[in-house]
Amino acid sequence: MTNYNVETMLEDMAKQLQTRFESQGIKDPMMIGIHTGGAWIASRLYDMLGIKKPLGTLNISFYRDDFTRIGVHPQVAPSKISGSTENQHIILVDDVLYTGRTIRAAINEIFDYGRPASITLVALVERDGRELPIQADVVGVHMDLTNDQQVKLTGPEPLALTKTD
Repeated sequence: MTNYNVETMLEDMAKQLQTRFESQGIKDPMMIGIHTGGAWIASRLYDMLGIKKPLGTLNISFYRDDFTRIGVHPQVAPSKISGSTENQHIILVDDVLYTGRTIRAAINEIFDYGRPASITLVALVERDGRELPIQADVVGVHMDLTNDQQVKLTGPEPLALTKTD
């Protein structure tokens, strides 16, 4: 089992976001984390970046394309986005970017709140296995994993990332 220093990754990701938004002239983005791990990561980045708009969270259970096959988790928490996403610069945060299907579902839900000016995708872990043409703009770590290897984020306090070997 391999452990990763999540704090160091978050600090680097926050710097990448600051540089990105300064170069693009974006001053007041909206941050949204995908339930559960993405919301934990978003909360930490939100504090590091000093974002003013309320932190949003998405539970994309009803937007998944495999909803009819796997059903709904019995404890589905509602999404919480304060206000419209219309013309907003969104920072969408997830813990692990794998197939791209979770991100597709999240983007579908965001559009239900309005049409954003842009969406910057942030992932703590980006692993191989993409099924949809989606890539993160800011990544903590890239991992090439075999089918029997897993990566797991636990938290929220402390945040810990482990990979099975």
